[in-house]
Amino acid sequence: MYDLLVIGAGPGGYVAAIRAAQLGMKVGVVEKEKALGGTCLRVGCIPSKALLETSERIYEAKKGLLGAKVKGVELDLPALMAHKDKVVQANTQGVEFLFKKNGITRHQGTARFLSERKVLVEETGEELEARFILIATGSAPLIPPWAQVDYERVVTSTEALSFPEVPKRLIVVGGGVIGLELGVVWHRLGAEVIVLEYMDRILPTMDAEVSRAAERVFKKQGLTIRTGVRVTAVVPEAKGARVELEGGEVLEADRVLVAVGRRPYTEGLALENAGLFTDERGRIPVDEHLRTRVPHIYAIGDVVRGPMLAHKASEEGIAAVEHMARGFGHVDYQAIPSVVYTHPEVAGVGYTEEELKEKGIPYKVGKFPYSASGRARAMGETEGFVKVLAHAKTDRILGVHGIGARVGDILTEAALAIFFKASAEDLGRAPHHHPSLPEILKEAALAAWEKPIHL
Repeated sequence: MYDLLVIGAGPGGYVAAIRAAQLGMKVGVVEKEKALGGTCLRVGCIPSKALLETSERIYEAKKGLLGAKVKGVELDLPALMAHKDKVVQANTQGVEFLFKKNGITRHQGTARFLSERKVLVEETGEELEARFILIATGSAPLIPPWAQVDYERVVTSTEALSFPEVPKRLIVVGGGVIGLELGVVWHRLGAEVIVLEYMDRILPTMDAEVSRAAERVFKKQGLTIRTGVRVTAVVPEAKGARVELEGGEVLEADRVLVAVGRRPYTEGLALENAGLFTDERGRIPVDEHLRTRVPHIYAIGDVVRGPMLAHKASEEGIAAVEHMARGFGHVDYQAIPSVVYTHPEVAGVGYTEEELKEKGIPYKVGKFPYSASGRARAMGETEGFVKVLAHAKTDRILGVHGIGARVGDILTEAALAIFFKASAEDLGRAPHHHPSLPEILKEAALAAWEKPIHL
């Protein structure tokens, strides 16, 4: 009998398993895929970032580097894909090593609840029992009823990581993080990319000012972005695919990526055998400690409420396990950042301006542009800005958002500031090395508090 049985070895499940082992628990993990790491490591975060990073270098070399003329740059797509696969393999093997190091027992197969305490591994017939059970089964691409996905011409994000050739025209249905990141990759490699978004702006969950700035930048780079567009059908054809829009317009493409979101993955778990159920959006309801209605069964990550982010799942996994072992565990959801790894990057942490207005929280705004940064000028990266939102009365930082080179790295400091309840003055007065991009955040904080120095 295990102290803890984890179902799913993604960034939520495997991190939870390691933390539980560190706390002295006997841990077992059920994962259906041969490679550990879940969607994030196998077919999500890690491979997409490998493609984004490498395609950015290829793109820059083709358009010309500052102070250098580069000729004869050619895309070697098989080599690029081999690099991506090597990165994935290194990461998944790293998790396997950590399991062995921490004495975690891995069971390969599909988990199904037999009761509140027992889980069956379908493929092996093993019946596993545990004092605590953690559901960390993650999510899968959402396929709307109007999309005929054949996984070749009409694809999900998984297939879009491994096209055998660069499509001449790629239509991306969905202007969220996944659609934009993959759209940018294939645009850099030579595809004509059209992004169709139902909402009135791309990246609709992010700060509106930042998302609209991102749209202008991506259009300038050559992507076609259409917002307020309703897709009524996506159909694969013999040599491509067809996208039908409300109003009768039809678009043709070599491939279509359907990236309209993800859905919680609970198929085959037989939750009812454990006395559990899902809500109207397919999520497992949990309390503030990540417990389900059955006190010894917890759930985390994409299968519960909140943003579908790998690091959010990891934090929840640690909090859930610490609550099991010690009686307390906490996640500060306001301090969880979100980053779009395009170039420039788009990032945010804490409340957006729209959320503050909706909640009636009084706030003040401080902004600082990349164009006023000595480091950004030296890099030739003057596109973008960082915005700090602070409480109008207490000066506490409520949210930080930005677009620009490496802004995701800059906002790590902002997440820490929010986590420790810092004020704009605190962040603005803290020394920053010069010249550096984080000085942009310092100046934005000074602008929210009183006045920036370099603007």
